[in-house]
Amino acid sequence: MSLEKNERIEKEKRRLSGIFTKIDPKSKKAIQSLIENAAFMAITLQDLQESMNNDGVISKYQNGENQWGTKKSPEVEIYNTMVKNHAAIIKQLTELLPKPEPQKVDDGFEKFVDNR
Repeated sequence: MSLEKNERIEKEKRRLSGIFTKIDPKSKKAIQSLIENAAFMAITLQDLQESMNNDGVISKYQNGENQWGTKKSPEVEIYNTMVKNHAAIIKQLTELLPKPEPQKVDDGFEKFVDNR
């Protein structure tokens, strides 16, 4: 893996770790590998997108001496699988975030009833 890609992955790990700072410390240790995998996948997905944009999503193949055809490029296959896995990891991580307390909105009903 190139140094530049490693730097991008480390930057993404820091970004994700910053988002998930409110997770309790016990869970934080357990999810570190999820954060690392999510960061790797995010950067790899970016690279695959760039490759697909440059080279297209269809590749030509030769099956035998005179048999040619087209198919989805290998990058598309990898991308489709990885994007699903990345989404699952992000969903798993976001479910561990503390839920915000619902704020009670005073609609004036209690005051109305008390004044009657």
